[in-house]
Amino acid sequence: MLFLYLRHCKKTNLEKNFIDYVKICCRSGKGGAGSVHFHRDKLTAKGGPDGGDGGRGGHIILRGNKQLWTLLHLKYRKHVIASNGENGGSALRSGKQGKDEILEVPLGTIARDVETDSIECEITEDGQEIVLVNGGRGGQGNHHFKGPTQQTPRFAQPGEEGKDEWKVLELKVLADIGLVGFPNAGKSTLLSVISAAKPEIANYPFTTLVPNLGIVKYRDFKSFIVADIPGIIEGAHEGKGLGLRFLRHIERNSALLFLVPADAKDIVEEYQILLNELKQYNPELLHKQRILAISKADLLDDELEKEMQADLKKRLKGKNTVEFLFFSAHTQKNIVQLKDLLWRKMNEI
Repeated sequence: MLFLYLRHCKKTNLEKNFIDYVKICCRSGKGGAGSVHFHRDKLTAKGGPDGGDGGRGGHIILRGNKQLWTLLHLKYRKHVIASNGENGGSALRSGKQGKDEILEVPLGTIARDVETDSIECEITEDGQEIVLVNGGRGGQGNHHFKGPTQQTPRFAQPGEEGKDEWKVLELKVLADIGLVGFPNAGKSTLLSVISAAKPEIANYPFTTLVPNLGIVKYRDFKSFIVADIPGIIEGAHEGKGLGLRFLRHIERNSALLFLVPADAKDIVEEYQILLNELKQYNPELLHKQRILAISKADLLDDELEKEMQADLKKRLKGKNTVEFLFFSAHTQKNIVQLKDLLWRKMNEI
């Protein structure tokens, strides 16, 4: 009982710590007002205008950080407020700019506007900075407005107001290969064999509650990243099971590896159901390179495997054409061949 409780706590904490969607109110800083001032000193009783410009209001900025893998640190930060710019001063002194608010986010984060639902930017590189909400411009001082017909302007520009906007930050895991399959298809087991990742593995549905990433070592010191996506069920595009929550992570993968166990009732039918779920969610996903891998091949003898291969070749023709491979994570059967196939598909244009 203690083991089951600890396992439940581990899964619950992991699920709570992986946050891939936050909604925040961003308020940029107001620009400082320009100054109305005229030069005065002991030698100059009535000098010309020398009012300085107001400082820019603070921006709200997104910055990529490869050390982060979740938006957890922003979950409880509902309001992000940048400081205002300072007013301009005398002697053409400009006001200080408002302090920018920098939000560090994982690579693969996109920002959407709440009202239009349009994607405004995406962070894909470490250290990349994008201004999410601009601060208000500082007003010009009165020295900008002097001229032949107006030598002593007694006015200046006010600072521009900051913006108050709601934004959605959404994380889409960056990986080369995405593992797609029903619960208990063997995705986590495969990831644990081909990489150093240690996902939780058990014989019950939805063992994987958050995406797991693994770096797979390949030939000549090359490597690629594989993402184990929580299991899909029929109707996932409508929100069933874990629903849309993790389908978004598949969008950034270069290639998709569909996993169907060898003991499935109908391998082709399961593959088609998975394919249909992706199509219903986002038809563009069907343009990605695809591989069908039949797991748990250690359950088959050579004769039965040959019969199944012949049947699959016959049924996976025309529009259904896809390369397939039988493998076993337990006996390491065809694991090297699977890596070769993944590398080739990942690099195909």
